[in-house]
Amino acid sequence: METLEHLRGQIKTTDDLKGVVRTMKALAAVGIHQNERAVHALRVYARAVELGLQVMFRNDPGLSALRGAHGRVEAEAVDSRPLGLVVFGSDHGLCGRFNDEIVAHVVERLGSIPGARPRILAVGARTGMRLEQAGLGLEQTLLVPGTASHITPVVRRILQRLDDWRSQGTRQVMLAYNQHLSGARYSSVWQRLTPLDTTALAGLRNAPWPSKVLPTYSMPRDELLQALLRQYIFINVFRACAESLASESGARLAAMHAAGRNLEERHNELSALFRRLRQTMITAELLDVVNGYEALLEQSVNAEAPGGSDMCDLEEVPGR
Repeated sequence: METLEHLRGQIKTTDDLKGVVRTMKALAAVGIHQNERAVHALRVYARAVELGLQVMFRNDPGLSALRGAHGRVEAEAVDSRPLGLVVFGSDHGLCGRFNDEIVAHVVERLGSIPGARPRILAVGARTGMRLEQAGLGLEQTLLVPGTASHITPVVRRILQRLDDWRSQGTRQVMLAYNQHLSGARYSSVWQRLTPLDTTALAGLRNAPWPSKVLPTYSMPRDELLQALLRQYIFINVFRACAESLASESGARLAAMHAAGRNLEERHNELSALFRRLRQTMITAELLDVVNGYEALLEQSVNAEAPGGSDMCDLEEVPGR
């Protein structure tokens, strides 16, 4: 049977855990807000890069600039070449099925590619562990940036790895991440990073210019194109990382909501049990007091009753 002291300790532990859950919920909410702001700010920068590419392709109907570009991207399909894959997840748990879902999505997509043996870079220790458990080998695992301000250094390390892959013949690179929708909702995304989607770039070329003044450029065409394409790729990787972070925070917020409800129910159960046990002990103590009082009262009554031994002795004295 539980003791009052043991129950009191369990209730205190539950209260402490509720405090931890409240703190984690607050941090998750802040994380969602920060990363949503980062994605919003990125849209402004992405628009500037897209306008630059639009200028480059305005007088290039066949997008020949892409085919003449050297460096990290190509326009031609390279499905027959080795595949590189960057998977974004989390370092820590307490975020529901966040990592399991992105890994399941990766396994499903790779299953549709015959003979795929991808070179995988995982962003997130937990995600890397899940990928290995799924039978997928890892080349490298990076830690997830703790805040939105730390995304850029991680993206630079990813781009360095992509440069290494390209120098070794791996030019087709995919991104796998959970895209934040709203609150705790997200969806798994499989996105081609390189080679660039010429259809999307053609859409940029045909888009109307936002003003009546058409800009021009003075630096060498190939040099400017490479700079813009590098930023275009940077934006896509940054966006994937920020979306994954926002999704992780949303998943953790939902998990903490559930944990909070469970802790509240457990706290109520323990408190009710504590009150019942305390009432039982108080009742038992009161019954002991009543029983003791009744025993003393009975002894007192017996001592004062007529016909006791002292009265008998007094009656025998005259007859001596």
